[in-house]
Amino acid sequence: MNTLARLQAWYSQQCNGEWEHSSGISIQSCDNPGWWVKINLVDTPLQTSVFNEIAQGVDARRFSLGSSWLSCHTENGIWHGAGDATRLEQILEIFLAWAEENNSKLT
Repeated sequence: MNTLARLQAWYSQQCNGEWEHSSGISIQSCDNPGWWVKINLVDTPLQTSVFNEIAQGVDARRFSLGSSWLSCHTENGIWHGAGDATRLEQILEIFLAWAEENNSKLT
């Protein structure tokens, strides 16, 4: 299954008549240039799972230091993945690998 199909499967599994009305997935471009993915984990099986932060080419405040950068972390019940303009699929794959490691079935 490709990256987008796996993300769709994860999203569909969270939809319970309530979660999708106040939570969800946001993918937006940012002016670095790059991508910023936000996934609300509240009321999902991942809410209490530990995610080990990834920081490549960013400073302590997670701002890019150059043209190649990647930052993924959780904060206040939201998984954040951001990276340069070439990293969108990698960001999604990082999230999906973590979800799979924490027993989310993506089929």
